[in-house]
Amino acid sequence: MPLDPAVLRNALAPGGTLDTLDGRFDALGTRYSGKVRENFSRGQERLIVVTDRVSAFDVVLGTIPFKGQVLNRLAQHWFELSAEVMPGHVLDVPDPQATRAIECTPIPVEMVVRGYLTGSSSTSILRAYERGERSFCGHALPEGLRPHERLAAPLLTPSTKAAKGDHDQSVSKDVLFERGLIDPETFGELEARVMKLFAFGQAEAAKRGLILVDTKYELGRAPDGRIVLIDEIHTPDSSRYWYADGYEDAMAKGEPPRALDKEFLRRWLVSKGFLGDGAPPPLSPEIRTEAANRYVELFEQLTGRPFEPDTEAPQERLARNLGLG
Repeated sequence: MPLDPAVLRNALAPGGTLDTLDGRFDALGTRYSGKVRENFSRGQERLIVVTDRVSAFDVVLGTIPFKGQVLNRLAQHWFELSAEVMPGHVLDVPDPQATRAIECTPIPVEMVVRGYLTGSSSTSILRAYERGERSFCGHALPEGLRPHERLAAPLLTPSTKAAKGDHDQSVSKDVLFERGLIDPETFGELEARVMKLFAFGQAEAAKRGLILVDTKYELGRAPDGRIVLIDEIHTPDSSRYWYADGYEDAMAKGEPPRALDKEFLRRWLVSKGFLGDGAPPPLSPEIRTEAANRYVELFEQLTGRPFEPDTEAPQERLARNLGLG
């Protein structure tokens, strides 16, 4: 259900969302700042703080109330649910916005799995198809596909991992091999595992009346040599979801399916003429509120549990829960 408007108003006020972390947190270890996460490495452990920052087209746009709590809790839900399919890096969750994890060596490839011909960015499979391309990341695409149509089988379309501020690049596996980013044997092993994981995610989403449209997986090698899932899994930041109810009607009318993720934010940016280059338009309070409610609704739909936001000032709560006083 939508968040209490009064709670949202308070969260929209200065200090109500978590954007950056002050110098106290450097005591947690060596810091690395991603687009959304602040990472602190110490020995064989990593502390990950999920901020409320939101990004699209690989650009940080601002903050969304309670977004970090939704992502962290939903990732925890999926890591636990899918552990038998593929193990994850989570050790414990000491705060609604923080996860303590195994320190892994990241594999420099994002494993993107697509089940439908869709997307709004210039690099999406739909935009490529509309430009007349009939091969995407090494996969042949048939003529006559409609926007948002289900593909005959899910496709693995890997992506390079861009540095912060740069854009990821979708490529074929042969390009990855040529660049030395991953060897064929490891890629084959990961392909089999992530395709199984995607099928598992689609089946679980279907139980909740949702379609898991596409997603990306990030993987790393643990100190004991195991390859495990890192970062997040099946959250609205890494995945696209549609309501199952109404999908066929939307397709019959030639309309986009009703989405429950941040795709509406990408479409809003496109309507403003922003595709990832230059300064993004500022997020209005209305857009931030709409995004917050969508994140919460997806959490509740997928988990079957009500979302109960922790409304304490995030910096102070995190500092206390992480032992910084």
